[in-house]
Amino acid sequence: MTKTLENRWDDQHAQKLSEPELLLYRSNLLGSDLRITNYGGGNTSAKVTQTDPLSGEQISVLWVKGSGGDLGSMALDGFSTLYLDKLTQLKRLYRGLAHEDEMVAYLPHCTFNLNPRAASIDTPLHAYIPHAHVDHMHPDAVIAIASTINSEALTRTVWGGDLGWLPWQRPGFDLGLKLEALARENPKLKGILLEGHGLFTWGDTSRACYDNTLDIIQRAADWLAANNRQAAFGGVRYPRQLTGEQRRMIASALMPALRGKISAQRGKVGHFDDSEAVLEFVSSRDLAKLAALGTSCPDHFLRTKICPLVVDFDPAVTDSGAELARCLAGLDKQLADYRAMYAAYYERCKRGDSPAMRDPNAVVYLVPGVGMLTFAGDKATARIAGEFYLNAVNVMRDANGVSQYRALPEQEAFDIEYWLLEEAKLRRMPRPKSLAGRVAFITGGAGGIGKATAVRLAREGACVMLADIDADALQEAVAELREQFGADQAAGTLCNVTEEASVQAALEQASIAFGGLDILVSNAGIASAAPLDETSLELWNKNISILSTGYFLVSREAFRVMKSQGIGGAIVFIASKNGLVASTNAAAYCTAKGAEIHLARSVALEGAPLGIRCNTVNPDAVLRGSRIWSGKWKEERAAAYKLSEDELEEHYRQRSLLKRNVFPEDIAEAVYFLVNEESSGKSTGNIINVDAGHAPSFTR
Repeated sequence: MTKTLENRWDDQHAQKLSEPELLLYRSNLLGSDLRITNYGGGNTSAKVTQTDPLSGEQISVLWVKGSGGDLGSMALDGFSTLYLDKLTQLKRLYRGLAHEDEMVAYLPHCTFNLNPRAASIDTPLHAYIPHAHVDHMHPDAVIAIASTINSEALTRTVWGGDLGWLPWQRPGFDLGLKLEALARENPKLKGILLEGHGLFTWGDTSRACYDNTLDIIQRAADWLAANNRQAAFGGVRYPRQLTGEQRRMIASALMPALRGKISAQRGKVGHFDDSEAVLEFVSSRDLAKLAALGTSCPDHFLRTKICPLVVDFDPAVTDSGAELARCLAGLDKQLADYRAMYAAYYERCKRGDSPAMRDPNAVVYLVPGVGMLTFAGDKATARIAGEFYLNAVNVMRDANGVSQYRALPEQEAFDIEYWLLEEAKLRRMPRPKSLAGRVAFITGGAGGIGKATAVRLAREGACVMLADIDADALQEAVAELREQFGADQAAGTLCNVTEEASVQAALEQASIAFGGLDILVSNAGIASAAPLDETSLELWNKNISILSTGYFLVSREAFRVMKSQGIGGAIVFIASKNGLVASTNAAAYCTAKGAEIHLARSVALEGAPLGIRCNTVNPDAVLRGSRIWSGKWKEERAAAYKLSEDELEEHYRQRSLLKRNVFPEDIAEAVYFLVNEESSGKSTGNIINVDAGHAPSFTR
């Protein structure tokens, strides 16, 4: 039995809303369910009577989702507003299919009330349908029927006379006119199916439109559930199931290797999906055949490219390690073959005014028995690409279950992928931030310096993996970052830097979460004070274990990931001025910090031939926001200077040459300088003191 779509319309809430607010309410409800439409896909509209600010007359205004944005999360400012009569007048200017794109330039001239939201190319699809409220959705169940070789006949079978049908056509002005004609000629229709693309539905009120949309989709889902009795994707090819742990191990090795090989033009971030639906597809007999066909809905392949790459991995081999090694050895040839295929596709299909060929690497990588890997310029885009391909998988399953799946013709796919309007949209996008496409791993990430560093790097576009031993503080820090930068940009992992297995698991988690690693900020720390003759072996070993051995374990594992990627990297050790200048009553701490600094120099030497840089930041007296200073260390240092704890911060400020306090954000700024290729790409083995000036610590 298929799960019924929940009607979540609340009449009590809706009666308080204006017509534009009802449109937003409907849009958010529809966009929040991926069975109805995918992220960023689909659009909604309402024809609203409003007062013209120029004439004072009551006129009809088209409210329609503007260019970009997501139905599930958009606000009122996500809608374009246009004079409906002016949109109607555009029909007189239309010169035919050969001049489709020029009509988009007329849309700004129809803007109502100086609304800055750009109108999308789908505006005519809503403007000319003769109904007050229109939804255009991309539900998997409907696209499955739309993507069969006999979709017109199936449309009649599934919906009777309630749904009209149009053959595939690229969205634009001409399609808007065809939708209008079909709807006017058949006034009893409840909607129209566009072959290979999606669904148009309508209603006299926002509620009626919402109800109709859900009903049409549910009827498709119910019919497919009742009639699809075929083995999914030709049946199971690999019955042996790898465990979740085995799949994650394979993915954590594959993703950095792939990421390094496809990041020549731009840094990529990865996403891993081994959900049940994905595993069913990648373990099937028809995997290679269906993957080669590509997707049908334009929204799918704009996110996922013309087709995925099926990685040469055999999950039936009992020695997974040996099979993984064979797979990794063959990646270069597989990637070269895909790039050659893509280049040939471009050459076959390009037109005289086509934009230059874009990145020829795949976006989606299907690993038999393991799962799906997706890569893009940021984590959200990589994740969404995977969601879109899963939509395509659902479509292929049901289309082949009741008929035969048909992908969009190659030339049509190319004409959308390299559509000049899409190219113009890409060119309007802001320049990527300085750390976009890069992944940072920060130990002690829940502490003052660690969290401030994560904020600084995330602000520049980096994905950040916080590692910490304090579960509660880690959860809180990750939540703060996600609130500020979005759920995709930050993650956390428990990590005890003194335990080899814990460190290895944490770096493995980073590779699975984001595809690899570019930046390591080794920051985990403690502070302790005791006269030499009162320093216990336990205290000595604790300092060495965390501040020396811990830094070794983390840098070694990060180095391995960076080496497997082959695209360099940046490592920063957060040491201390005590690593350069000893303090009384802190022999264990100072010795361990000195070892950190020398380890950083060793890493810099070995990393240089690989493009892996390693530098050190030496803070001093960072009291505010520091978990170290909230414990016994503050009490001990105050006692050493014969001061009260409240006097300690002022003591350090006065001791400094610049007479200034040092904060976690100051350390974070130094870290950003050292990991940013534009500022320090030719710097390794160096030390930056962030201590407001301490003459004995001057490096020389």
